[in-house]
Amino acid sequence: MQVYGVPKVWKQMNREGIVVARCTVGRLMKLQGLRGAVRGKRVRAMSDFTYVSTWQGWLYVAFVIDVFARRIVGWRVSSSMTTDFVLDALEQALYARQPGEDETLIHHSDRGSQYVSIRYSERLAEAGIEPSVGSRGDSYDNALAETINGLYKTELIHRRAPWKTRESVELATLEWVAWYNHHRLMEPLGYIPPAEAEANYYRQLRNTADVPALT
Repeated sequence: MQVYGVPKVWKQMNREGIVVARCTVGRLMKLQGLRGAVRGKRVRAMSDFTYVSTWQGWLYVAFVIDVFARRIVGWRVSSSMTTDFVLDALEQALYARQPGEDETLIHHSDRGSQYVSIRYSERLAEAGIEPSVGSRGDSYDNALAETINGLYKTELIHRRAPWKTRESVELATLEWVAWYNHHRLMEPLGYIPPAEAEANYYRQLRNTADVPALT
């Protein structure tokens, strides 16, 4: 909970069965000098990946996000902005999701060259995924990707900088993605983690399927 402000600390404590007033949480955090991570000025993303400065040079981090539950299903760290870089993140997402033949999936990205390359488009078609391409750098079209990138930079990259090596960024990103998916409370999901929101959805589907039809 180190990155949480008062509202999410209070929600997390309630989830753990600790009954306490929100104002009490705020007062105690203030006394201890604790505050949540604060995002900086919003930057219009030029593509669905972000940048990390290290002592070895710039790194690029791509995320593939399931929009319904805001869950990160694929990611990759690279030292170069190549098509292989974003393809690796896509392959991880496809392996994690393994879409069925009867499912209609839409992949949205901006017009960055990596995402509109022939190889990337061919892989989407091969997987039966319909591409949706927005304007280059359009933060409205890519609002969710920009939000995830912003959380990643605020909650991990900026807090633990400077970064020395690619390996340290990869390990920290692996840990952050696991924490984000399974523990981070998301306000748009009703203050529950993405994995829990997804599990609730599939549980509801199973329960609905078990209800006998009225005759």
